[in-house]
Amino acid sequence: MRVVLAEDHFLLRDGLTRLLQAFGHEVVAAVDNGPELLRSLTKQEPDVAIVDVRLPPGFSDEGLRAAVEARTRVPNLPILLLSQYVEPLYAHELLSTGSEGVGYVLKERVSNGAEFISTIQRVANGGTAMDPEVISKLLTGKKRDEPMSTLTDREREVLECLAQGRSNAGIAEALFISEKAVAKHISNIFPKLGLPQSDTDNRRVLAVLAYLDADGV
Repeated sequence: MRVVLAEDHFLLRDGLTRLLQAFGHEVVAAVDNGPELLRSLTKQEPDVAIVDVRLPPGFSDEGLRAAVEARTRVPNLPILLLSQYVEPLYAHELLSTGSEGVGYVLKERVSNGAEFISTIQRVANGGTAMDPEVISKLLTGKKRDEPMSTLTDREREVLECLAQGRSNAGIAEALFISEKAVAKHISNIFPKLGLPQSDTDNRRVLAVLAYLDADGV
């Protein structure tokens, strides 16, 4: 993979660069601020970008803003947000640019190199990878009269796993249920969220988008 990396802390940026190279990937740009990130993304059009949300010069949401702008210029450019903050709004804004190739992972959860590389590859391949803590915060912040309130506890657990980018087999393993049960729960979730059968749209991603869009999160 060709990767653009945006991280203002030198040691973390250098460490991530070395990790990616160790797994055979090419870091085509490693930047430490928002303006440089936007230039690199639009010039390089990498297979995936790993982006810290808060970058210089303002240390607010420069990384996110650059990523969102880049995806307007290069549609569905794969972006993995890497942050130390749990902020559902960041996930929503990134997902609002398209339903393919997006992720939001907390830095503190990156404890296994191979697993992290797998997450990056999933996003590069057009999948999603949302941190469980982000999704959990979303799930606990909704009003009772929203569509999400019609989901059972188990269906909400399955939706969390969908947001993390897990396959049916992965969801079954995580929840200790059969793949057949997972398929049944997913088939129940879609109509409850108003997602009809489609040959083109990724309803697994749209289910997450429907949740994030509820109440303007």
